[in-house]
Amino acid sequence: MMTADLWRNAALLVLLVLFTLWLIFSGKTPRSRIAQRARQAAARAAVVHAPGAAPAKNMPKDFMKRVAALGERLPVVQSQERAKLATRLASAGFRDGRAVAVVAGFKVMAGTCLALGAIVLGGHLPTLGQYFVFRLLMMAAAFFVGMMLPEYGIGFIVKSRRKAIAAALPDALDLLVICTNAGNSLVVAIRRVSTELRNICPPLAEELTVTADELSVGGESARALNALAERVGLPSMRALVTTLVQSQKYGTAITQALRTLSRTERTMQIVSLEEKAAKLAPKMTLPMMIFIMPTVGLIAAGPAVIQLMTLFGKH
Repeated sequence: MMTADLWRNAALLVLLVLFTLWLIFSGKTPRSRIAQRARQAAARAAVVHAPGAAPAKNMPKDFMKRVAALGERLPVVQSQERAKLATRLASAGFRDGRAVAVVAGFKVMAGTCLALGAIVLGGHLPTLGQYFVFRLLMMAAAFFVGMMLPEYGIGFIVKSRRKAIAAALPDALDLLVICTNAGNSLVVAIRRVSTELRNICPPLAEELTVTADELSVGGESARALNALAERVGLPSMRALVTTLVQSQKYGTAITQALRTLSRTERTMQIVSLEEKAAKLAPKMTLPMMIFIMPTVGLIAAGPAVIQLMTLFGKH
């Protein structure tokens, strides 16, 4: 029995190694090399034209280079999806030119690790684990699940950044009002606010810094502001960008518009907190019934039950 399991695991391992080698060496043909260069150029162009292109966060360089090389060689991300992935990575704070390739490399690594885990654990499953076809399907399913894990990780990072930005945006609006009241231009005000928020909300400070750099370059201010709204993806940020664009387009006072928007954001934040507080009581009902009420019942009725048991035990 053990020998049969070993042969099955060895066969699955050989299939996994052959599939990985096929992915790697499929990039050796001239057509594949041309496609690889096209993917690299598309990824660089997508990140350069993506909103807020800037260096990525600090990571182990040698390891990241190897993962990026693996991702550039393997066609696991389609060309039409690379621009969308680059935009999502920019929203998550990763703006390096090889960020898409790094994600592709992590997809392959995660898929391979889960496939190896499925090979090891497949033999311990009762009944179904004895069938080679089931193990093969389990290995393939684990590989595809591992391919999807980096995407979910990126989505989690994007949601965390948006939550942090939404919490600090009213404070940023108040600071923008103060800076514009002091006579600062929009670029100077945004840069000053980003400096003040660097320790309070690093994601928002980073986005504002990128926007200030884009505005300082001398391009279209509307394009840079709309890029900020696209990266952040919050309705409140879109409202701020719309206010700034319209004030620049029609020559209206920015300070009054920002003050009104700041007041609105404060009100919405208070309403949101009140809604969360109102939902707290129904959410606490089930935990109280499961954990607190049985304990209270034991404390209240326990001594009486013990006395009754003692009394009837004597008779």
